[in-house]
Amino acid sequence: MAVHPVSRDDVAAEVELVRRATAARSAIVAEVSKRIIGQKDVVEQLLVAMFAGGHGLLIGVPGLAKTTLVSTAAQCLDLAFSRIQFTPDLMPSDVTGTEVLEEDRVTGKRTFRFARGPVFTNILLADEINRTPPKTQAALLEAMQEGKVTVAGTTYPLDSPFLVFATQNPIEQEGTYPLPEAQLDRFMLAMRMEYPDHEDEVEVVRSVTGPHAEPIAKVLSPDQVLELQGIVRRVPTADFVIRHAVGLVRRTRPGDETAPKEVRDYVAWGAGPRAAQHLVLAAKAFALLRGEFTVTPDHVNELALPVLAHRVVVNFHAEAERVGPVEIVRRLVKA
Repeated sequence: MAVHPVSRDDVAAEVELVRRATAARSAIVAEVSKRIIGQKDVVEQLLVAMFAGGHGLLIGVPGLAKTTLVSTAAQCLDLAFSRIQFTPDLMPSDVTGTEVLEEDRVTGKRTFRFARGPVFTNILLADEINRTPPKTQAALLEAMQEGKVTVAGTTYPLDSPFLVFATQNPIEQEGTYPLPEAQLDRFMLAMRMEYPDHEDEVEVVRSVTGPHAEPIAKVLSPDQVLELQGIVRRVPTADFVIRHAVGLVRRTRPGDETAPKEVRDYVAWGAGPRAAQHLVLAAKAFALLRGEFTVTPDHVNELALPVLAHRVVVNFHAEAERVGPVEIVRRLVKA
């Protein structure tokens, strides 16, 4: 097999692409920091999802600025932003749009016109997604997977980039509808926002109760976001790194021969093949944003928790012993 030499120009071009990506990351983090205090890991994971072209689930108690984080990131990237407050009475047409009957005042002729819903945007925030019935939750499935919606037999493509970020409150379970595994699997990352530490919380109170906040500058255009998403897929990944990611995913399945005893004891269902794809793609974006030229097992391990934990379903034995998916994935990575 012929080996094609890499020219200096090719190397210089790749170095420039990595430099641009890391510069964009630094600029975006600086802008987001005007609104969000702390939460550095979550901000980084959000950027990983955006540049990997994946959807994200933000899990945290009320008041942690989940909505502010997503809307601020959308401003930085000059992307169209829509927010839907998911409620028990929300209908699928409230998400995708519906056909309305219009009458021409001159001719009197009546025709149907499609009125686009809030899903026709670049970044869609699905606030408290688990408060709406499964039928409405499912309205997002085609949009998240295919980048299009079908209404009354007609398919409408969505603008690119199209990203869904959903929020979920982990402590209020009354009146909620747990997301089905099929929909959870479509989220590349599940980002867990914790309470800020003491000094960060003091700074939050100081900034929110003080004068008006600084305006958010636009760092990238939508076309530049799409360009960076394309660059992410070109990040070199050695075969042994891909095998490491696949092996990690397979060890979450109790029926796999490589699964450790704790997985066989505590897990009902493990992560599927899409998890390995998302893990490698997220690791590529993570490496690029860190200014590194190739993916390593360390990148994979660092993203294993947000990529895998929401895809692992524990059994009654685990619930009785209060062993959750997060703890199981952490043990797998350590092993």
